[in-house]
Amino acid sequence: MNAAIPILTLGGLAAFFALLSIITASIVGPRRYNRAKLDAYECGIEPTPQPIGGGKFPVKYYLTAMLFIVFDIEIVFLYPWAVSFDQLGMFGFSEMVLFIVTLLAVYAYVWRRGGLEWD
Repeated sequence: MNAAIPILTLGGLAAFFALLSIITASIVGPRRYNRAKLDAYECGIEPTPQPIGGGKFPVKYYLTAMLFIVFDIEIVFLYPWAVSFDQLGMFGFSEMVLFIVTLLAVYAYVWRRGGLEWD
């Protein structure tokens, strides 16, 4: 039970902060809204009316987001490996080479399919 006390304390602190933020925002926040406050903000451009259900996003948007996630995860795995490189030895090196080769295959596939072309 002693090992769980820091985790429970952190969870309680996070819940307390979340509740405090919500309560403070409702007390301090504005109570009167006007049309300009309730209107959507699009970088200073007048918002255009959207069809019911929202507008369609091009598929290119989602492909770019997925590519970002794939190559972002690469960095998430590379950083801890680089920090503990000396302790992992040859096994860690070979596993990272396998990981990099897999990512290079994905990169080549995306490049070949034109996923990096931005129109």
